[in-house]
Amino acid sequence: MPKCFSFTATQNRCLKSTFSSRGLRSTFTDLKDGTIMHCWVPKSKKPTRPDLVLIHGFGANSMWQWSETVRILSRHFNVYVPDLLFFGDSYTTRPERTESFQAQCVKRVMEANSVTKMSVVGLSYGGFVAYDFAAQFSDCVEKVVICCAGVCLEENDLKEGLFAVSSVEDAANILLPQTAEQMRELMGYTFVKAPAKVLPSCLLNDFIDEMFTQYVEEKKELLLAIAKGRKLSDLPKITQPTLIVWGDQDKIFPLELGHRLKRHLGENAQMVVIKNAGHGFLYEKPRDFHKPLKAFLLGTTKTAPPQDLT
Repeated sequence: MPKCFSFTATQNRCLKSTFSSRGLRSTFTDLKDGTIMHCWVPKSKKPTRPDLVLIHGFGANSMWQWSETVRILSRHFNVYVPDLLFFGDSYTTRPERTESFQAQCVKRVMEANSVTKMSVVGLSYGGFVAYDFAAQFSDCVEKVVICCAGVCLEENDLKEGLFAVSSVEDAANILLPQTAEQMRELMGYTFVKAPAKVLPSCLLNDFIDEMFTQYVEEKKELLLAIAKGRKLSDLPKITQPTLIVWGDQDKIFPLELGHRLKRHLGENAQMVVIKNAGHGFLYEKPRDFHKPLKAFLLGTTKTAPPQDLT
């Protein structure tokens, strides 16, 4: 018997209305190579405002991840929110699965919308894409924000115990839950105080049906591509002013990876560590995230030592 009501689908419709009320519209860009990219773009671009790209991570779609950020920053920026390939309404028939290819597709969407200079914010997996975007297209990117994205990880880190899992396959099983119990496990890794313990299985299964049942194998391939042969010595040093944001109790990408990125970028980067927050600090401590984010994007490019936010 088909479901007569879906809380997740209803919330999706509400978020679409919210994005529209914030001055954004839904668009599709055909890249003419078997790739279709969906992106939220300004209904009316304001030439006096800088352009900002928000790149989501795994999990809920881009609307769920960036709704509050769009509310805060759409008053100051022309905001663009793409769906990465195999998320939301974006897909490709091409075989590439690297963050480099994702970045190239986002860049082509920006070109299609006549965006030539922008700042980029990347969350978790989106941080890998944002970092690669800044490295590939340095002349186009003014500022970079990397949020809890382990771009400095090395393949050996998995075997040496830095993570709670010892293989990418195990990580994929956690990040792509197919049952309510697996969803509870994921939320346990994501939040300091996991709300899944009190959520009924029917709601968790509904969320899984809407967010995690499409392109499962392709998403696993995205995760495998991140770690395969990865070495810090191969990671380019981006030159743009960079803000690094991390939760001090992150179990997905441990805080050590944030400090490693800060050391890699040196004085060109500043770091904010949010206290009593995990990988999901965007939901757990939204004010502690948005205050330094807004200050960095709107302020000067002057760097500062790491700071802890309680």
